[in-house]
Amino acid sequence: MESYGAVTGADAPLETQEWPARQVPVAGVDLLVRDVPGAGAGLPPALYVHGLGGSSLNWTALGLLLNDTIRGIAPDLPGFGRTPVAGTTGITEQADVLIELLEREFDQPANVFGNSMGGAAAVALAARRPDLVASLTLVSPALPHPRVSASALWFAALATPRLGPAVLSRTRQLPFDRRFEASLSMVFGDPRTLLPEVRAAYEEELHRRDSDPWGTQVTTEAARSILWSSLAPPSRSLWADAASVECPVLLVYGGRDRLVDSRIRAKAQRTFPNARLLYLPRSGHVAQMEHPEQVAAAFRDLIDVRLRRS
Repeated sequence: MESYGAVTGADAPLETQEWPARQVPVAGVDLLVRDVPGAGAGLPPALYVHGLGGSSLNWTALGLLLNDTIRGIAPDLPGFGRTPVAGTTGITEQADVLIELLEREFDQPANVFGNSMGGAAAVALAARRPDLVASLTLVSPALPHPRVSASALWFAALATPRLGPAVLSRTRQLPFDRRFEASLSMVFGDPRTLLPEVRAAYEEELHRRDSDPWGTQVTTEAARSILWSSLAPPSRSLWADAASVECPVLLVYGGRDRLVDSRIRAKAQRTFPNARLLYLPRSGHVAQMEHPEQVAAAFRDLIDVRLRRS
């Protein structure tokens, strides 16, 4: 789910205040990258990574809340948001893009945030290039889950050749209002709490996303990547990557998440060597959008502990 930053006034909800955007050539494509406004040049760097079907705009509120602590950038990964598709859009390929972006943008390790599939890509990034990552904040990361769930079956259907495109095609034939409400219900713990301006912004963005010609391709490829990651042997799985991550990690899970079973949080906290947990019973899949104040406070605590230990 994306948020559209059409409003920039100081009185507008944080979720609708747009960050300035620029084009950055990365991995053979002009990546749209947004910079958090108002952050000092001397602050530690940060990278915000969206999930499947999302964009850089998923981090608008959280980035603004933290612009006195870190100077963040948020890309639209290839095939999502306003960046055209380029090659395959799996977890490994996303990690490659993030590595190149970090090397290009920063001269010191960054605080990396990742949501859902973006969380999985952030874990792969930290395992492969620990020198680029100062900390990880993972919001409902798409780590392999041992339990079969409705969302797992949905991803399996999307990942299946012919079936996946057919499912997406049938879905797009549904009335827009029905798809919009289903989309909100899938990612938010309680869509009724959204401000009218925020709902309108999300609706506008979903309309825009319908026009992307590569939507079916990137969605099925990303779903296939998530499915394959759950079938990888233990020694090559994302859990093995997680166990190798030594930087401080903040894990954020929502009790009303319909896409990632929050019961996996205990395993995640045991697996990462240096992890803290924030559990939000009323949040859904995008806690950084639903409860940005709590996520911001937990991140500041994480950084404060890291600084005291260094």
